Amino acid sequence: MTMPYDLKAKLMLWTHVSYHDMEEIDNMESIPDLESILCRVLGVDLPEPKRGVLLELYVQAVLFTRENSFKKEQTSALLSIIKSIHDANVETPLNNLEHCLKYCKELLLTHSVRRPPFSIALFSAKEVNCIFEYIYNNYLRHYKLYKYVFTPQIKLDLSLTYTENLDPEDFSAPEGEVLPEKGVFPETQETPNTNGPTSEVKTLNEKEVREQMMLVSGQLDH
Repeated sequence: MTMPYDLKAKLMLWTHVSYHDMEEIDNMESIPDLESILCRVLGVDLPEPKRGVLLELYVQAVLFTRENSFKKEQTSALLSIIKSIHDANVETPLNNLEHCLKYCKELLLTHSVRRPPFSIALFSAKEVNCIFEYIYNNYLRHYKLYKYVFTPQIKLDLSLTYTENLDPEDFSAPEGEVLPEKGVFPETQETPNTNGPTSEVKTLNEKEVREQMMLVSGQLDH
C-alpha cells in the first residue's frame, strides 16, 4: 500500500494532449463525441462506473476552458493538470488531501510564472485563480468520493491465538499501574471468569485488538 507523499510539479504543456489532439477536441460539439476523443487521448480504459466518472471530469474541464476562451495549449495543460491531480489522489487509499492540494497549487504556479526551463507564464494570475476555484469546487471538494470510487477499500483482518496454562501472575498489573475501570469499553460485557488464566488472556487480547482497530480507524479518517 502506497503511503501519501509530496509530489514534484513539472511542466505539462502537450504532455498528454498534443496539438493535433486539441484540434480534434475543438472540432467536437456533442458530449458523446467529446467523450470518445478524450477516452482515446487520455487513455481512459476502465470499467464502469469508473470510466463514466472520469470522462465526466474531463468533459466538464473542456467545457470550462471553452467558457473561458482558453487557447489550445492552455486546455492541453489544464487537462494534464487535472489528470495528474486525480492520479495522485487515487494512488493510495489513505488520506492524502493535503498532498493533492499542495500539488495542485504547485502545478498552477509552474504554469503561471515565467522561469524557464522550470516554469512558463501560460496562465495569467486571473486565470490561475479561476482555474484553482474550478478544480477546488469540482474535484477537491469531492476528493473522498473519487477516492472511494477509484481505490480499493481497506479491511482489517485480525486473528487471535490463545495460549493455555499461563501463569496468572504474568498478567497482573505492574506496581503503581491502575487497571481500567468498568465501563471503559462499554461494548464489552463483563462475564464471570470461569476459565481461569485463559479467560484473562482472552480479555487482555480483546482489549489490545480494540485499541489497534481504533488506531487504524483513526489513521484512515484523518
